[in-house]
Amino acid sequence: MKRKEERSFLFLPLFFIVVMVLPISVYSSAFGEEKKDLPDRGISVSPEYTGVVVFEEEGVNIDLIVTNQGRRSENIDIAVTSIPDGWKAWVKTYSFGVTGVHVESDKSKPLTLRVEPGKLVGPGKYTIGIRGETQDKKFVSTSEVAIEVKKKKEEKRPEGIKIVTSYPVLQGPTNAKFEFSLEVENRLDKDTIFNLFSQGPENWEINFKPAYEDKFISSLRLKAGQSQTMAVEVKPYLLAKPGTYPILVKVNSSEAEGEVLLKVTLTGTYILDAGTATGLLSLDALKGKKANLSIYVKNSGSAQLNNLQFLSFKPENWEVEFTPEKIDTLAPGDLKQVEVSVTPADQALVGDYSVGLSAESGKISKTIELRVTVNASTAWGWIGIGIIVFVMAGLVFLFIRLGRR
Repeated sequence: MKRKEERSFLFLPLFFIVVMVLPISVYSSAFGEEKKDLPDRGISVSPEYTGVVVFEEEGVNIDLIVTNQGRRSENIDIAVTSIPDGWKAWVKTYSFGVTGVHVESDKSKPLTLRVEPGKLVGPGKYTIGIRGETQDKKFVSTSEVAIEVKKKKEEKRPEGIKIVTSYPVLQGPTNAKFEFSLEVENRLDKDTIFNLFSQGPENWEINFKPAYEDKFISSLRLKAGQSQTMAVEVKPYLLAKPGTYPILVKVNSSEAEGEVLLKVTLTGTYILDAGTATGLLSLDALKGKKANLSIYVKNSGSAQLNNLQFLSFKPENWEVEFTPEKIDTLAPGDLKQVEVSVTPADQALVGDYSVGLSAESGKISKTIELRVTVNASTAWGWIGIGIIVFVMAGLVFLFIRLGRR
């Protein structure tokens, strides 16, 4: 009986150990198999919707999913490989284009395929090809989007809405922000929600805002006969070249549609640099004497600078001269040398002084601060030495005469 009890006593702990360890080993085995199922490398680039329907002259955004199916992170290049004639298509995210994306192991990243048919594209079926490949070009994934274009929807009542703007054309530098003011009037006989759309150059940012507010909107609710002012904020692409660009704004509902054409004229960017070839902005001078310094001015922007003039900010009774006194035109990327002569006042004390040199071209200016050290004239130094020698000689002469007596 004692032996049976001892066996039972030993069997119970063994049973609990098996019960506790078995699920853990099964889970570990399953987890290990799950990891083994993941290949070393693999990618997938696929649209969320492989077939879409649009109307003539109507663009569409299609979600694009880029997946890394392997065990290590990948840099994946993205390209649109097949674009029908008359179409525009590119991959983007938010407001800028995308040509490549970094995706971690077993992760996905969403992108957007933007497709726009031209005005001459008629009804029919079209295919857009997409390609993704790793940077070492060893793994490739291709996919297609089928787009069916239908005949343009029945024209809506243009008399049901009125859009007025006082300034349809704005002009400024490329790095500026442009804001148009539009007044939208609901001429329908009922309250209506109007949707807002815009079409502009690629990589430009276009947003709608209520008047005197910073939030962005995509629609307007107007009562019958009501008018409301809104703003269209436009940020050009920083690499856009000088020129005039059209912005088409559409406001529509299920019963009425209106549009207005806005234009932005870019004059380029205005950036002026100035300095010295060595980078040092210091000069030694003697009071009442000219000291010369060479500086440069450079047009680092994309717009031409005209009538570039030079000014100085100097202590009283000082003189500053520029050669040449002005530059008629300075093209983008051009650099020109300017000679500057600084003459301290005759009464200037020995020490350091600040002289400001400024270049201005109406729209932009650049100022550099020059430190001028005024030293005593060397002639006075020699005079001082002569006086000391004369005094010492006189003392020696007196010493000798008195010593003899």
